[in-house]
Amino acid sequence: MNYRDTLAWLYGRQTFGIKPGLENTQRLLAACGQPQEKLRFLHVAGTNGKGSTCVMMDSILRAAGHRTALYTSPHLVDFRERIRVDGKMIPKSSVAEGLGLLRDASDGWEQLPTFFELATVLAAWWFAKEASEFVVWETGMGGRMDATNAVTPEVSVITPIGMDHQMWLGKTLKEIAGEKAGIIKAGIPAVSAPQGADAADALVARAAAAPTMITFVERPWTDGSIGLAGSHQRWNAALACEALRAAGIVVKKTTEQEGLRNLVWPARFQRVEPDLVIDGAHNPEAVAALVATWREVFGGTKARLIFGALRDKDAALILRLLGSVADEVVLVPAPGPRGAPTAELRPLAEAAGFRTVTEAEVPAALISARSRNGPVLVAGSLFLAGEVLALLEGAAKPLSSAQ
Repeated sequence: MNYRDTLAWLYGRQTFGIKPGLENTQRLLAACGQPQEKLRFLHVAGTNGKGSTCVMMDSILRAAGHRTALYTSPHLVDFRERIRVDGKMIPKSSVAEGLGLLRDASDGWEQLPTFFELATVLAAWWFAKEASEFVVWETGMGGRMDATNAVTPEVSVITPIGMDHQMWLGKTLKEIAGEKAGIIKAGIPAVSAPQGADAADALVARAAAAPTMITFVERPWTDGSIGLAGSHQRWNAALACEALRAAGIVVKKTTEQEGLRNLVWPARFQRVEPDLVIDGAHNPEAVAALVATWREVFGGTKARLIFGALRDKDAALILRLLGSVADEVVLVPAPGPRGAPTAELRPLAEAAGFRTVTEAEVPAALISARSRNGPVLVAGSLFLAGEVLALLEGAAKPLSSAQ
């Protein structure tokens, strides 16, 4: 199959949903020669800041001259964003080749692999072919039963844990943290961002059971500028640097500074124009960080908000938080089958106290908002962020992804 046909086949696997477990991933890895055994992984789990922490480690390692691979999810515009070596996306021909191999290997399986399982093994296969020195490896959702957990890393990294994905991970912070802590393994150092008491207890308990040592970052990184806005990014930077040290990777301070200064990570308070900010925050903790960053950058100036969310998110609370920095909201449908209809969001937005609440499709909302004076904020979903970036770039609307 060519790239387009192969990608269509991969997206067809979304009908199998999210199926926690490692068996399919292990079988697929075996089918393509156990590529994970040739790689050194830096494994990252958590609720917020995973992507930022991953891209920070990747940028620092590349500044130090290492051949580094980066696996993240979801993508914003192009599926290949998920799988990069030295900052460059996997070629389309390699996507077709790798997925063709995995399709043939899994043909006839009683339990067919999911989108995320296939993407994860495709990444490992490509990274091994490219002889990557280090792989920065982001979990998709949880940890213990996440497809990415079929590897043994150099370090296990836990970013701030909050309430998210309760349908799969548990209804309490302690339960969710217990699932995220599943990436902690015997004898492998673990490093965590500061956590609330329940989450910290779960991480400490898992480390003791493994057994291994766990270190909690105690202060933000303050040794220079960071290419991402917001005070919270300094905590992510501290975590990234401590994780590299825990993995035994020696990096000069000047190299560390270079990597953090020059990094780019779309949809994380991304100012695509001076008065247009796109942020993928989609849970209360991430939105609270977004609100704090807005105030750091724009002071008391109110935003015109373009908002869409997935149905499984706490849109009522998110809208109340965003209402502290925005006085107008245009509700739009987030792309994909999980997107909440604007009719469901309207009463939540009205209850949040916005001065005006309107509804529109994403292109019309973007045109209208940009035609008026004052800053515009796009928030509520990474999928929405991807659609807006695609519109601004003149690209095709991105396919919705499973993770």
